[in-house]
Amino acid sequence: MRLLPEPGPARTLALSTLVNTVGRGTWLTVSALFLTRSVGLTVAQVGLGLTVTALVSLVASTPMGYLADRYGPRGIQLTALLASAACTAALIAVRSFPTFLVVGMLMAIADAASRGARGALIAGAVPAEQRVRTRAWLRAVTNVGISVGAVVAGFGLAADTRAGYVALILLDCVTYLVAAAILLRLPAVPPVPAPAHGPRLIALRDRPFLAFTVLDGLLSMHFGLINIALPLWIADHTTAPDWLVSACMLVNTVIVVLFQVRASRGTEDLAGAARAARRAGGVIAVACGLFAVSGGVATPAAVALLLAGAFVHVIGELWHAAAGWGISFGLAPAHAQGQYQGAYGMGMQLGGMIAPVVVTTLAVGWGVPGWLLLGALFLLLGLLVPPVVAWARRSRPAEPAPAPVPVG
Repeated sequence: MRLLPEPGPARTLALSTLVNTVGRGTWLTVSALFLTRSVGLTVAQVGLGLTVTALVSLVASTPMGYLADRYGPRGIQLTALLASAACTAALIAVRSFPTFLVVGMLMAIADAASRGARGALIAGAVPAEQRVRTRAWLRAVTNVGISVGAVVAGFGLAADTRAGYVALILLDCVTYLVAAAILLRLPAVPPVPAPAHGPRLIALRDRPFLAFTVLDGLLSMHFGLINIALPLWIADHTTAPDWLVSACMLVNTVIVVLFQVRASRGTEDLAGAARAARRAGGVIAVACGLFAVSGGVATPAAVALLLAGAFVHVIGELWHAAAGWGISFGLAPAHAQGQYQGAYGMGMQLGGMIAPVVVTTLAVGWGVPGWLLLGALFLLLGLLVPPVVAWARRSRPAEPAPAPVPVG
């Protein structure tokens, strides 16, 4: 399988994303230790700061997407990357919780601008039938980039010195700048004028789309199964060895890289994307069942069930991601792709914020009944997506009929 798509706008976007996510992988890996050991923040302060910045990013998502529509997504994306580079460099000067909070909020705004602009950039630079496939490529290379970044960060973690952490932060800063330079090869997407009348942030008034966003965000809690619940479940409730946590993570990463593009086929239209979301909910529910029965059985059976659950879960993850892209692009008006992509991202952020509490309380705290309840919840969420998408399609204005072709 090729790492990058065919030459053109999709390849430029993928290459920029690959470079940028290598840097992000280094920061994500060392951020907690840098802030606690080098800056001197407490664990509680780091947690509170990350929660505040997540809320800022959530609130800013749709307005930043609106700016991408009005002023052109490439310009906003480049500005966001340069701002992120500056904020990343500013982390070196952080010495207290207030300064960490200020830098973190600025980074959150830049990140929100980047997300909204990226969606509008894909919508404007890539043909409609290739948008979902392009998002699939970007997700695949994101997994590669973050994995490479995590490996690079291992050298800094091994040194465990301020100089090592600062070097990794500067590497992240450089990747933002290189990613921006690569995007300069992409033709500028012209801004779309706002409608002469009516509200500006129409995505926040689109009730069917917001209903889908909430459903999709709640369904995205399944990411917390692999990252949060499963490690705790394996360590405390099964006889499987602890190294199996890494094996399950590896299964997830490898399959996303190899098969995300293929799994996106058939989700380019709304009907196909809605069906994929329904399948995703059902498959993730099966994975929850496999994880549930892995507790209290012999080690070989536990290992087999956990690996099978990880495999089934990532299949659902592939379908869920592709479905979200197809639906968010398909329901967005042509003049508001940026703000709709920003609003769609709010759902994912919501899921990421509540997932730790939900999955640890149910799966780890309640045990087998909690896993089964989570499975039933994901199944229900998947089943609700098609009728909500149908509602959204009915609420859209009818497309004008094509003008008749003169004869003779």
